[in-house]
Amino acid sequence: MTIIRCTVQRALAAGIVLALGGCALQGPPAAVAAKDPAQWQAPLPHNGKLTDLASWWQGQGDSLLVELISDAQQVSPTIAAAGTRIVQARADSIASGAALAPKLDATGSVVRTSQQSAQPSGTTSQAALQASWEIDVFGANRATRDAAQERYDSARALWHEARVSVAAEVANQYYALRTCQQLQAVAEQDAVSRRDSARLTELSAGAGFQPPANAALARASAAEGASRAIEQRAACDVNIKALVALSAMPEASLRQKLAASPAILPSPVAIAQLPAQTLAQRPDIYSAEREVAAASFEVRGAQAQRYPRLSLAGSIGKGNVRAGGTSITASTWSIGPLAVSLPIFDGGTRRAQVDAATARYDEAVVKYRAGVRQAVREVEEALVNLASTDERSEHAKTALEGYRVSFVATEDRYKNGLASLIELEDARRTRLAAENTVVNLERERSAAWVALYRAAGGGWNGSSAIANNAP
Repeated sequence: MTIIRCTVQRALAAGIVLALGGCALQGPPAAVAAKDPAQWQAPLPHNGKLTDLASWWQGQGDSLLVELISDAQQVSPTIAAAGTRIVQARADSIASGAALAPKLDATGSVVRTSQQSAQPSGTTSQAALQASWEIDVFGANRATRDAAQERYDSARALWHEARVSVAAEVANQYYALRTCQQLQAVAEQDAVSRRDSARLTELSAGAGFQPPANAALARASAAEGASRAIEQRAACDVNIKALVALSAMPEASLRQKLAASPAILPSPVAIAQLPAQTLAQRPDIYSAEREVAAASFEVRGAQAQRYPRLSLAGSIGKGNVRAGGTSITASTWSIGPLAVSLPIFDGGTRRAQVDAATARYDEAVVKYRAGVRQAVREVEEALVNLASTDERSEHAKTALEGYRVSFVATEDRYKNGLASLIELEDARRTRLAAENTVVNLERERSAAWVALYRAAGGGWNGSSAIANNAP
């Protein structure tokens, strides 16, 4: 009777727990809305075409840039760290998924005993399989598994974000170097012009046609031009060393490849169409969405910890006892116990864990929405900068052409004694500033294209990446 009564009690307890488990726990929504722009406020680039951003760098026609980006991505510690986070997140996902299945362990033992009695020495050996299973009635383990899977997807997206970030950093550094080389060419041409003017002024002053002060001014101008050229050359050397650090390409090899190609800025392929839904294809926004979903599942898991837990154990084994030339073999098996754990009093610990999980969820939602707003800002700023550089570029080129003509005319007048050295130097400085402005505008425009490339997600597609199980 006692055995029957215990069995009935266990069955009744399990039935109550299973009935309660039918009431699914409700947590905060795993997906929340963010205010995406209906349209961009800044003007979109024109005279371009919609391109595949995943191969955007190859479209610029600069093989050295593509090589530097590839090398930098292979040696980047940021990308390596992102890869490590993927591996760790995958391990967490597998471990949390395994918690839903029964656990099976094998055990074995051999014992040799000897007694100072009439009983002979004996050897006892046994082997068994032991199983245990926590029946996930209220979904605590399922919530942990789902949260781990969301964080795994988040880690994979952030790996792509790291690659896009490294590519943008290398490209900006490469553009800075090419701009520096163009400015160096301008500075060296200016230094040669100043040196020629100084030589002519020295000859004229030596013949008594100009005062010694003009010769001193011409020498000072030549020295200033030479100093600026040296300074610009040093800046280019610094940029080269920065690229070496980013890409791990030997400096001698990099210099050789730079010398083999013209010192011009690559022409980025225009991105003429940019749907507002582009933000959904940014890996950092996708990652933030996954963090919201993971936090939602964690709230459900914390809620489930406040309800009963049901577990079942069992074993099957075989043993052998050998003593005094006699061997006895026996098999054993057991099912149970079917155990129910019911939390009664924990001093508010579980309630506090639910509150903490809810707070983390609220934080994830705020971060996600802030990330979307920041993404909109980055796209809008890149579009504004592109429009600005496009409008300023024509004016800058027109100004440069005019200042060049003016300088040539002033130089001719100076050589014929019809203009002063001060007029010549003023015209020279104006022309030099205009040339630098045109070069720097091209650099600014290239940086704006890179910013737009990065703001648009760098060609990553979350749906296809996850579906294809890509990193």
